[in-house]
Amino acid sequence: MSTPFYVSPQQAMADRAEYARKGIARGRSVVVLQYTDGVVFVAENPSRALHKVSEIYDRIAFAAVGKYNEFENLRIGGVRYADLRGYTYDRDDVTARGLANVYAQTLGGIFSSAAEKPYEVELIVAEVGAGPEDDQIYRLPHDGSIVDEHGSVAIGGNADQISNYLDQRHRDGMTLSEALKLAVESLTRDNNGGERTLTAEQLEVAVLDRTRPQQRKFKRLLGRQLSRLLEEGTSAGGAEAGAAEAGAEPEGSSEEGGAASSES
Repeated sequence: MSTPFYVSPQQAMADRAEYARKGIARGRSVVVLQYTDGVVFVAENPSRALHKVSEIYDRIAFAAVGKYNEFENLRIGGVRYADLRGYTYDRDDVTARGLANVYAQTLGGIFSSAAEKPYEVELIVAEVGAGPEDDQIYRLPHDGSIVDEHGSVAIGGNADQISNYLDQRHRDGMTLSEALKLAVESLTRDNNGGERTLTAEQLEVAVLDRTRPQQRKFKRLLGRQLSRLLEEGTSAGGAEAGAAEAGAEPEGSSEEGGAASSES
């Protein structure tokens, strides 16, 4: 009688985590950034039918990468949770933190179960508040842990490289066009340091806009409106670069600059 093959629990969990991470990395990235009036979601997604970014409730939105059927089941479950809680108690009782806890329990239970494979998904749950300091962004990896994010976050694809790019350039008080320009710039960078072009037709963009008068703050940016915002961001970036170049003094033009250059 042969001896059963033994795998330690630590190795089994590591193998499951590696399996999920590889599946998530094959997906195209999603970027979420805070701007002055809310939170913007930008995903590389040429499909107009299969969304990576969706509304969950009045002030809450959801973004995901990975296997579509798996994160779509989670999205539907989140909508049902929010609707039931809002109907049973009060609409203000539906929060991104509560929804993130529900998703964490679901993902953690699936990841820990040996009876089924782990979900190949990574999620972002965001809620827009009355002011930028009240915004909430939560990232949920495949294992059900919760990461409280601020400013900017990227998931899927080369998320680490994109996150580093965003951390260096994102700032408080950005306009929507500036945030959108930064998000697109981060998505166009590849692993080798090169850049490619993404058009409006290849992007899925949505916002949680705190300035909207209605209770529902979620809005998709499509067509001419998206193209106009992309053009505004590009023209603003070019104007800033031109102003900086015009305002800069030529090297060695001042007495201090000339002395420094002679010493070196």
